Amino acid sequence: MTNFNQSGTKQTVIRVALLAALFFFLVLPGFSQTNKRVQGTLSDSRGEAIVGASIKLVSDQDSVQTSSGSGGLFSFNNIKGSRFVLTVTSLGYDTLRQRYAFEGGKNELMLPISLNESSRMLAEVSVTGAAPITVKEDTLEYSTKNLRLREGALVGDALKKLDGVEVDKDGNVTAQGETVTRARINGKDFFGGDIKAAIQNLPAEIVERIQIVDDYGDMANITGNRSGDPERVLNLQIAPDKNNGDFGNFRVGGGTDERYQVTGSYGKFKEGMQLSVLSNLNNVNANLFDFNVRSGGARRGPGAGSFGRGFGGGAGSGFGGWSGASNGLTNTQSIGVNYRQDFSPKLTMYGDYSFGHTDNTTLTDEFREEPLPGGTTYTNSNMNNGSIGNDHRFSWNIEYKPDDKNYIKFSPNLTFRQSRADNLSLSSNRQDEQLINDLTNRQLSKSYAPNYGASGLYNRRLNDKGRNIFLNFSLNTASTEQDQERILNTLVYETAIEDLDSVYQQHLVDLENKSLNGGATLSYIEPLGQYSTLELSYDFNFASYDNYRNANAYDIDGVIIDNPEYNNNRTYDYTFYTHRGTLSYRYRKEKWNYSFGVAAQPNLLQGGGNIDGNAIEIHRTGFNWMPVARVEYEISRTQRFNINYSGRANEPSFTQLQPFTDYSNANAPVTGNPDLSAEFTHELRMFYRNFNISGGNSFFAGITGSLAEDKIVTNRTTSFNDSIGVVQATEYLNTNGFYNTRGFYNFSKPFADRTYTLSFGGMIMYNNNVSYVSSQVAGQDAPSWETLRNIARNWVFSQNVNFRYNPKETLEITPGIRYTYNTTTNTVTSRNNANNNVSTWALTLNGTVNLTPTWIFGADLAKTTNNGYTSSVGANPMIIDAYIEKQFFKGKNGAIRFQAFDLLNEQTNVSRSVTENIIIDSRTNRLARYFMLTLSYRFSNFAGGSMGFDGPGGPGGRGGWGGDQRGGGRF
Repeated sequence: MTNFNQSGTKQTVIRVALLAALFFFLVLPGFSQTNKRVQGTLSDSRGEAIVGASIKLVSDQDSVQTSSGSGGLFSFNNIKGSRFVLTVTSLGYDTLRQRYAFEGGKNELMLPISLNESSRMLAEVSVTGAAPITVKEDTLEYSTKNLRLREGALVGDALKKLDGVEVDKDGNVTAQGETVTRARINGKDFFGGDIKAAIQNLPAEIVERIQIVDDYGDMANITGNRSGDPERVLNLQIAPDKNNGDFGNFRVGGGTDERYQVTGSYGKFKEGMQLSVLSNLNNVNANLFDFNVRSGGARRGPGAGSFGRGFGGGAGSGFGGWSGASNGLTNTQSIGVNYRQDFSPKLTMYGDYSFGHTDNTTLTDEFREEPLPGGTTYTNSNMNNGSIGNDHRFSWNIEYKPDDKNYIKFSPNLTFRQSRADNLSLSSNRQDEQLINDLTNRQLSKSYAPNYGASGLYNRRLNDKGRNIFLNFSLNTASTEQDQERILNTLVYETAIEDLDSVYQQHLVDLENKSLNGGATLSYIEPLGQYSTLELSYDFNFASYDNYRNANAYDIDGVIIDNPEYNNNRTYDYTFYTHRGTLSYRYRKEKWNYSFGVAAQPNLLQGGGNIDGNAIEIHRTGFNWMPVARVEYEISRTQRFNINYSGRANEPSFTQLQPFTDYSNANAPVTGNPDLSAEFTHELRMFYRNFNISGGNSFFAGITGSLAEDKIVTNRTTSFNDSIGVVQATEYLNTNGFYNTRGFYNFSKPFADRTYTLSFGGMIMYNNNVSYVSSQVAGQDAPSWETLRNIARNWVFSQNVNFRYNPKETLEITPGIRYTYNTTTNTVTSRNNANNNVSTWALTLNGTVNLTPTWIFGADLAKTTNNGYTSSVGANPMIIDAYIEKQFFKGKNGAIRFQAFDLLNEQTNVSRSVTENIIIDSRTNRLARYFMLTLSYRFSNFAGGSMGFDGPGGPGGRGGWGGDQRGGGRF
C-alpha cells in the first residue's frame, strides 16, 4: 500500500506561497519612460471622478485612445507630437474637444479636466424632494441629499428610506431581494466590512451617497472582467464637506430588571486620515460587531470558497442585532478601532481591530417532523443553550501604486475565538401516535480557535489599450482545539408507559482540527480592438485538513463502557485541490457589455489516516466543463438588464467524509462516506432595474436559480433499539435532482414631493430538496428494511405593502403589512401526501413626531399572526415599543429619553425551516418587557475640505480600489 505523506505536499505549497509573497515585496517592475507623456484626471462639476470615459488623442504624428480608470485617471505614453487635440466623451456629459501643447523643454503634461453634465440629462434629474437613483453597471447609487431625516439620524435610518432596501430589527440589510454582506466607506472596508457596525454608529449627515454594489472581487474591480458569484456590498460615500472634522455619539442608560447600556462612538476625518472608535457595554442584546464577517483580506476568485472543516464542526457563532431583537438574552462588552491613512497618492493603509465578549442564554421549543416509509417520526424538544465567548478580529490592508500602471495590495488578517458552551436538550420521540422514548442530552464544550493568514495581489497594466496581467494569492491557517462532554440519559417506553428502562451514557471527546488553505489566480487580458478583449486565466485552490479525535464513554458508575464504537483514537487527514482554466471574450460598447467563454475545472480529493488501527487511503478525482456567460444591456439611461452564469465545486466536509461512525450521540450516530465526490453547483442570475427619475418611481425584479450535480445528501435510517429507543442514523451519498429557484420584485411610487411613498414587494421561492430515508417495516416473519428516495417540494411565497407618510423631518408614519406562506410536500409520508402548511401575517406601524421643537414621541407596533404551527411552538405576539425624548442644548445635541420595550411582554420568535425531508418549527425567547431611561450626547464639527491623498481609489476613495482600466471600476 502506498504511504500517504501530506506534510511534503503542504511544505511545497507553503514554499510556493512564500515565494509569491516575496515577489510582491521585492519585485516591482520598472519600465523606463521615453518620449512625451500625457496624464490627467476627469471629474464632474462637483469634483467627483468620472470612470469609463472615452479619451482620444490626435496629433500630426499620433492617434491613440484610452478610457479613464479609477479616480478618473488616464495617461498616454510615447507621444511624438508637440501639439495635439483631446476629445473626451462620456454618457451624461457634454463632449469636450480641446487643443493642448507641451511647453518648451518639457516631456510631461498633467491635465485636470472637468466635464459639464449634459443639459438634457440635468433637466431629467432635477426633481425636488426625490432621492435620485443612478445605475452604474453593477452599482445602484442613491443620493441622500433630499432624504427627510431628523437630527441625529444614523445610516440605518437613511437605508430604511431607500427604494428596494430593507433593514430588519436585527440590523440585517437586504437590497433588491438579496442580503447585503459587507460595508465600506469610500470604497474601503469599515471594521472588516461589518454591516451592523456601520449602520448603527455612523451618522447619516456625513454620507452624501449610498451605493449598493454587486462586487465580484479585486480582480474584477481592477480588470473589469467579472466571473463567479458577486457579494452584495454597501458603500458609503462621505460628503466632501464632511471629510475634515470629527463627530461623536455617547449614551448611558439604566432600567428595570437591572437592564443597562453604555455606548460610545467617535470618528475623525482629516488630511487623508479616517479614525473610528466604537465601544459598547450592555445586557439588552445590542452587539456592535458581527464576528462571522469574512475577513477583508480573503481572496475572491473563480474557484475560491470557504474552508475550515474538521471533527466537531465550527467554533460557534456570535450574536448581533439591535436592542431586544436577537434571540436569547445576551450580555455584551465590545470595543473596536478602525483606521485609515493615505500617506501619499501612492500609498494607503487601513484596517481594524475588534474585541467582543458575549454571554448568551437561549431557550428554544422545537417540533421536528420526519416522514418515513413506515410512519412519521415526531420529536418535541425543549432546549436551554448557554455560551460564553471572547472574539478578537484584526485585519490590515496595504495598497501601493508606484505609478499609473502598477498596483499592489497586501492584506494580513487574524481572528481568535475562545468559547464555552453548556447546552441541555429534553426531547420526546414518537412514531405516529406511539411514544417511543425520552432523551436528556447535555453537552459541555470548550474550544480554542486561532485563525490567521494573508492575501495579496499585483496588477500590471501593460499598455493603454487594455493589455493587462493580474496575479493574486491567499494563504490561511486555522486550528480548533475542543473538549466535549456529552451526557445522555434515555428513558425507553416498550409497550406501556409503566414499562420503561433508563440508560445513562457519558461521552468524553477531545478534538484537534488544523487546516491550511489558499490559492492563487493568474489572469492575462489582451485587447482585440477598441471594444473587445480576450482573457486567459488560471485559478488554483487547495484546502488541507488534519484531524485528531479521542473518544471514551462511561456508564453511570463511571466505568468505561465496553464498546469499541464508543472508545477510540482516530486520525484522518485529507486535501481538496481544484484547478480552473478559463478563456473568455468580452465586448463593451455603449449599451452592450457581455462576455462569453468556457472553463475547465479538474479537482482532486486525497487523504488518509489511522482508524481504529486500520490504515485508510482516499483518492478521488473529478472534472467539470462549464460555460462562462455574462450579459448586460442598457435599455435606456434608467433601465438595465443583466444575466450571469457561474459554476463552482464544493468539497465534502470531514463529517461527510469520515470513514467511521461517530457514536458520541448514540441516538443519532453519523457515518461518513470516503467515496464521496465533490458536488458542483450551477447558478443563473437575471436582474432587471428601472427607475423613472422625473416621477421618482423605481422597479427592481430578479430571478435566480441553482442546480447541483453530485449533491451530497443524507440517507437517514430510523430503527428501534431496546436499550435506547429510536435511533436515527445518518449516512451521506451523492445524487442529482437537487435545485432551487427564487424570484422577487419591488416597486416604489412617491407622491407629492415624496410626502407619500407607496411600495410593493414580493418573493416566490421553490426548493427541490433530495434525500433518502430508510426504516424498519413490520412483516409477518420479521421486520424488513425499506429505503426510498424522498423529494421535499418546498414553496415559499411572500408579499408586502408599505406606506410612508413623511411631509417633513419632524413627522414620519410608516404602516406596513406582510404575508408569508410556506408549504412542503414530501413524496415519502404516512399521511397520504398531506401538505405541511404554515402562514404568517405581520402588521407593523412605526412613527415619530415632534410634539414641540424639543419633545419627540416615537412608537413601534408589530402584530404577528402565525397559522399552521404546532401548538407547542405557536405564538401570535404583539410587540409595542415606545419612547418620549426631550432634547436640550442650543444645537439639540443632548437628550434624555424614557423608553418602554415590549409593553405587553409577548416578545418571542417563531420560525420554520425545511431541510431535505425534515420540517422543524421552533419558538425562541427574546428580550422581553423592560423600561429604560437614557442620557445621550452627540456632536459633529466639520470644516469642509477633502480627504487629501486617495491612492488607487481616486478622490475620496471614489472609483474603486485599483479601478477598471477599461471603465469598469466602481465606488
